[in-house]
Amino acid sequence: MYRSVYEDLLAIPVTKGRKTEKERFAGGFYTTTIAAFISPNGRAIQAATSHSLGQNFSKIFNITFENEHKEKAWAWQNSWGLTTRSIGIMIMVHGDDKGLIIPPRVAPIQIIIVPIYTKTNMSAVDAKCNEIVSILLSAGFRAEADLRESYRPGHKYNHWETKGVPLRFEVGENDIKQNQVLACRRDTKEKISVPLNETFTTAIKDLLENIQISLFEKAKKEKEEHRKQTTTWTEFILHLNNKNTVLVPFCCSGDCEDKVKIRSAADSKANQSDMKFELTGSAKSLCIPFDQPELKPGTKCFAECGSDAVTWTLFGRSY
Repeated sequence: MYRSVYEDLLAIPVTKGRKTEKERFAGGFYTTTIAAFISPNGRAIQAATSHSLGQNFSKIFNITFENEHKEKAWAWQNSWGLTTRSIGIMIMVHGDDKGLIIPPRVAPIQIIIVPIYTKTNMSAVDAKCNEIVSILLSAGFRAEADLRESYRPGHKYNHWETKGVPLRFEVGENDIKQNQVLACRRDTKEKISVPLNETFTTAIKDLLENIQISLFEKAKKEKEEHRKQTTTWTEFILHLNNKNTVLVPFCCSGDCEDKVKIRSAADSKANQSDMKFELTGSAKSLCIPFDQPELKPGTKCFAECGSDAVTWTLFGRSY
């Protein structure tokens, strides 16, 4: 369910997995999670978690039920939570220097219509904009027209680009004559002439869906390009300092995980140049991915503790 919200709605690819014992929710039985990746600075972020609390809390708070044997039993509990963190992740994954880029499926306004006035055509252009809004609303789109007279088109473009509206229509006198709108995509800045005919709403639906898919594929490509796999500490630090998450064989010992945090912070700081452009700081386990590569018997823990690895674990710098 978490994955669906992030990938299908917010167009953010995630890695599903289980937290290590060190990172699981204290007092819980186990914790599962999804991790997202923020490519500009190479940091991962815990996007959402679910906790199997076992019976620990039901025993503390005396939460019982009558089971099938008519006996009193302690409840097994789970904890779920999806928060406004998801909005912050969406902003960081898709946004650019002009502002927000909101995927069409969750955008409060999917289409904004900006009129292009001359000294004599304001009434006719406004009427056409309102007509187009009516068509779009009737077809189920979330659309508005920006008919403010005190602002020029350029100001309106910047205003709605900052707000991340996926699609902008420009409607002027020539567009009315040619029975079309000029559509501008927020994600690629590409401009497309769309005829106002019987296929208009279908074309817009396809265009918005293309924006949605393109945002996801772009983020997925960046996430995959910055995910490396290694079995050695030296390569781990190299990949880490190049803004990557790293999949490594790990013994899952709490003591070893603590040492990874300390040692990775020290090693990255030691390799820092005088310019200090490098990403530094400690690495932590992000999750034990459900999708596991083969782990050959006898593979040693990447952290050089001498123990055998028990699973592949995703590490990285994290918010």
